[in-house]
Amino acid sequence: MKEQLELLARSMDGEFYTDEMTRVLYATDASAYSEMPLAVAIPHSVADLKQLINFADREGTSLIPRTAGTSLAGQVVGSGIVVDVSRHFNKILELNTTERWVKVQPGVVRDELNSYLKSAGLFFGPETSTANRAMIGGMVGNNSCGSNSIVYKSTREHTLEITALLSDGSEVIFKALSFDDFIAKGEGNTLEASLYRSIRTLLGDYKNQQEIRKEFPKPSVERRNTGYAIDILLDSAPFTAGGEDFNFCKLIAGSEGTLAFITEIKLNLEPLPPEHSGLLCVHFHTLEEALRANLIALKHQPNAVELIDHYILECTRDNIEQRENNFFVQGEPAALLVIEYARDTQNEVKEIAKKVEAELRELGLGYHFPLLFGSDTKKIWSLRKAGLGLLSNLPGDEKAVPVIEDTAVDVQDLPAYIRDFNEILRKHGLYSVHYAHAGSGELHLRPILNLKSAEGNKMFRTIAEEIAALVKKYKGSLSGEHGDGRLRGEFIEQMIGSKNYALLKAVKHTWDPKQIFNPGKIIDTPPMDTMLRYTPGQKDFTFKTIFRYAGQNMLQHVEQCNGSGDCRKSHLAGGTMCPSYMATHDEKDTTRARANILRNFLTHSDQINKFDHQEIKEVLDLCLSCKGCKSECPSNVDMAKLKAEFLQHYQDANGIPLRSRLIANFSRIAGLGSVIPSLYNWTVTSSFLSATVKKMAGFALQRSMPEMYHTTLKNWFNKHQRTSKPLKNFNRKVYLFCDEFTNYQDTEIGIKAILLLEALGYEVVIPKHLESGRASISKGLLRKAKKIAQHNVWCLSKLITAETPLVGIEPSAILTFRDEYPDLVNEEQLEAAKNLSANVFLIDEFLAKEIQKGNILKSQFTTASQSIKLHGHCQQKAFNALGATEQILSFPENYTVQTIPSGCCGMAGSFGYEKEHYELSMQIGELVLFPDVRKQTEEVIIAATGTSCRHQIKDGTSRKALHPVEILFSALVRHPQKNKIDLG
Repeated sequence: MKEQLELLARSMDGEFYTDEMTRVLYATDASAYSEMPLAVAIPHSVADLKQLINFADREGTSLIPRTAGTSLAGQVVGSGIVVDVSRHFNKILELNTTERWVKVQPGVVRDELNSYLKSAGLFFGPETSTANRAMIGGMVGNNSCGSNSIVYKSTREHTLEITALLSDGSEVIFKALSFDDFIAKGEGNTLEASLYRSIRTLLGDYKNQQEIRKEFPKPSVERRNTGYAIDILLDSAPFTAGGEDFNFCKLIAGSEGTLAFITEIKLNLEPLPPEHSGLLCVHFHTLEEALRANLIALKHQPNAVELIDHYILECTRDNIEQRENNFFVQGEPAALLVIEYARDTQNEVKEIAKKVEAELRELGLGYHFPLLFGSDTKKIWSLRKAGLGLLSNLPGDEKAVPVIEDTAVDVQDLPAYIRDFNEILRKHGLYSVHYAHAGSGELHLRPILNLKSAEGNKMFRTIAEEIAALVKKYKGSLSGEHGDGRLRGEFIEQMIGSKNYALLKAVKHTWDPKQIFNPGKIIDTPPMDTMLRYTPGQKDFTFKTIFRYAGQNMLQHVEQCNGSGDCRKSHLAGGTMCPSYMATHDEKDTTRARANILRNFLTHSDQINKFDHQEIKEVLDLCLSCKGCKSECPSNVDMAKLKAEFLQHYQDANGIPLRSRLIANFSRIAGLGSVIPSLYNWTVTSSFLSATVKKMAGFALQRSMPEMYHTTLKNWFNKHQRTSKPLKNFNRKVYLFCDEFTNYQDTEIGIKAILLLEALGYEVVIPKHLESGRASISKGLLRKAKKIAQHNVWCLSKLITAETPLVGIEPSAILTFRDEYPDLVNEEQLEAAKNLSANVFLIDEFLAKEIQKGNILKSQFTTASQSIKLHGHCQQKAFNALGATEQILSFPENYTVQTIPSGCCGMAGSFGYEKEHYELSMQIGELVLFPDVRKQTEEVIIAATGTSCRHQIKDGTSRKALHPVEILFSALVRHPQKNKIDLG
């Protein structure tokens, strides 16, 4: 097979991988399953797909279609060739606004499609919680819907036409057919003709019709994806009088890529929803109350009714981003109902909400009824959509497992069904998370299990079997929107009966007799408790790490990644995570891929040093350590921390590269350069010498190098203290952390920061301390960083208090106190490090707090007008600290601030200097930041808090960006005698 695979790779226009590293990355999805594929293909064209089909036919293997890879039932896990169409099949092909349809390729992202359609006043209705990375091909494959399915139903109802390749490689178009066209399609000797003849025979049989109507889920269960949708086809003409025209698209929707390979999809579009929508967020003391209230809410025609239970709310407390989004929660509710009403005016929404509240109060249901509009609703939907990822925050090996998470029943049966469901769990001593689509009869129910234990593994099956029987009792669907895959396929015969199951097998055999398309899903699936990601008897992770992982070990932190793919969103979706993926659109460059490669080798490596694998190094190489995942990943996977840990141990086995040593020792080298700064600056700016230094160090020749200031901040400050006369008696004191970047290169910013603070009435003290250790952390010299952290905590912990805080100018440096230090110091210093971190602030945060306290007044600043465009530092954004910068920059009376919707600038410390990373660094800058800066006039000030960000903006746009303290210093109302300042 190896030789045949090599021939196939050479014949394709696209990429084709058989290496272990790539196969590991595609061995799993967002489910509990993992299986090594034979190979991974990234096709460029339909011709490539035809070659793959012919190869699979000839060699007896299979193809596994894949888009975003966020399946929860193992749909894209298998032993064949994974065919990833997300990279190149991502075009919007045609839009018809008159007839309200759009034609797309399967790799188009749902939210990006709607951004494109918005100007036409149209949108594609079904909305998954993964909509910012979910792709249309996957939505068709799983027949996805989402929170708004009460109004917009599922993808099936919006799929008008599908262009696909059949298992013989022939290209076909499926669409609605009149009776005559349906009959005509069955004529001839083609595979396509046999599909129409077969379905005509199968569904035309009266006994089959009776059996389907008897055994399939109730028609009132709108979310039903049990097996192939032959029950839906049966409701079509010619099998049901007055039914819709026959359309095989209804069968392909929900078929999970097992029948044909989709290349184009024509979708029905809806007018944009009413302009005004509000969320009534009702708080309940019990889950039962919430389920009863759900039926009341539905009487008033909501767009969505979503349930969030207390387990989800508890998980938000440990997530930096989502704990900001639970602002509306009052008390300790057992459950919330988030009810959306959309109408033409806000008053109409308020009137409906008032009626619903009155009715619920009369029935004694609910205790708090906040009604939210505008930007607040986005925060609540963000919290709800983060539910799946938040559940992975549970430390240790017990997880909220996807096993019976997709059951759906008639919404009127939901309260009784949930009572029975929880009784089954209580019988086994288990409990479950409850969340999601109460309004359409489907809750995502996840029992907490440890699949690494024999007991947990056994319970995985037991729960699946007992809940399947319960769903059958209520004539519900075992899958509402996540699909059957290999998780639920085993139970389909139980759910619809042996006769109907035989019909499904006949469908699969007619369409795909050689099992080319995604075998082992829906039909003839392997046992649901085989090929699991975690198995009993796995060796415990005992490797001694440098970082502390609170309540868990490093492997367990890696395992918090559940594969939900939040890191696959593009720059159009906003946020920071993950900048390398935003630029490359390569699965290898996602945070998920990095977690997958780490989990694989930390679990299965036989080496004493489990980190000593080139494959891990390659996958982690393009992690910029931006910290975006620390806040934006709902599972709180901190990949920057994991990368630093990996580098330390990998370098233990393979040595520390010269460039890493140089970067880690930046402070020492800068100290030497500061002795004769002019000589240093001549070296880094002279074309010949600079090129020589860059080549020796491994830096990009195109990249400019930062210069030394003519004095250090510490030297200036010592002189300033000796020579300046106090302007007034200071009544407040602040300690300034003199970080290595501000001390040597951004000295002028440091000087202005000190003068600004003094002018505002603060005594500034620079205490004794070492460098921050940021450079050492970034290059994996964690033992060195640990010594620095311990020394700084020892120096500062008794000095710094709430009344006399420590402030810093460079985000990456000062935030080490809040981020890495508590996880680096020895156990005996842990409490001191935590206490210290509570009183460490960015200077932006400190000033914002003082403004809020009324200690800084608008009268101290100019009233002149000024427009500012702000780019936030990644690590600052990871701590939700950018709002402080926006606040202080807009504090002067007529200063207006607009934050550029950029993620990472692309520089990320030393990353953008490194020769092999330079092009990607600039590519990331070009996504949002550079174009936005170039559009600004010279009168607009560009602001950036990070030294790397300002350097990147300079190199990428030739614009000088200012630190916020420079802007505020210039905005001070100064007396004439203070206009001349000493900048050293």
